[in-house]
Amino acid sequence: MSDSTPAEQFLDAAIGLLQRVRAEEAEAVEAAGTLLADTVAGGGRLFAFGAGHSSLAAQDVVYRAGGLALMNLLAVPGAVGVDVVPATLGSALERVDGLATAVLDSSPLRAGDALVVVSLSGRNALPVEMALHARSLGVRVVGVTSVAYAEQTTSRHSSGTFLKDHCDVVLDSKIAIGDAELTLDTIPAPFAPASTVVTSALMQAVMATAASSLAARGIEVPLLRSGNVDGGHEWNRRVFEEYGDRIFYRH
Repeated sequence: MSDSTPAEQFLDAAIGLLQRVRAEEAEAVEAAGTLLADTVAGGGRLFAFGAGHSSLAAQDVVYRAGGLALMNLLAVPGAVGVDVVPATLGSALERVDGLATAVLDSSPLRAGDALVVVSLSGRNALPVEMALHARSLGVRVVGVTSVAYAEQTTSRHSSGTFLKDHCDVVLDSKIAIGDAELTLDTIPAPFAPASTVVTSALMQAVMATAASSLAARGIEVPLLRSGNVDGGHEWNRRVFEEYGDRIFYRH
């Protein structure tokens, strides 16, 4: 029996997952970062989407100090985060056929853009349809998901497919079914999810790769600076002015 505390066990589990991702997803991270850099270099726009808690990793790369200014959040009202009441509505909306198509068709996405779709299970109708329809519009798609779900669960999309089946690049978060790293005899269910830690790390690794790829081509990297650092607001104002036609969270 381990003498470590539950906190230490969770951190060890998270570190182990991050090490797996570093070792096993390096090629996919490089491909995803290059795809985003190609999009920026070609004049395209960047978008990220996630439903429920998967939206946390998507939101983490939007309007972010140290992040790419061109990354925009593709929002689905009621499905992003847990601020909607009841919170269970978001889970229900993820299973609605046709919602993703309606959202995309009324969004600014167009051919030549890139969309990062974050979905832990990748099995619900919303993320599957989001990726499928986006590609039909000429948008390149990066999927961030746990491939284990596609191997051990069934799809909830009418096609019977998963998010991973409709992506140009797939990043596997390695999260086990159920997203809970710890168990105790005294607690009736597994607990301590690590998907947000790992998925956010994957997203930031992709952003870092995209930034370095742009710099290597001699292209200015449109980065934001913290507004809490002297000169940050002035820096960001210049970026917003220069790239305003590709930034939608200020309109």
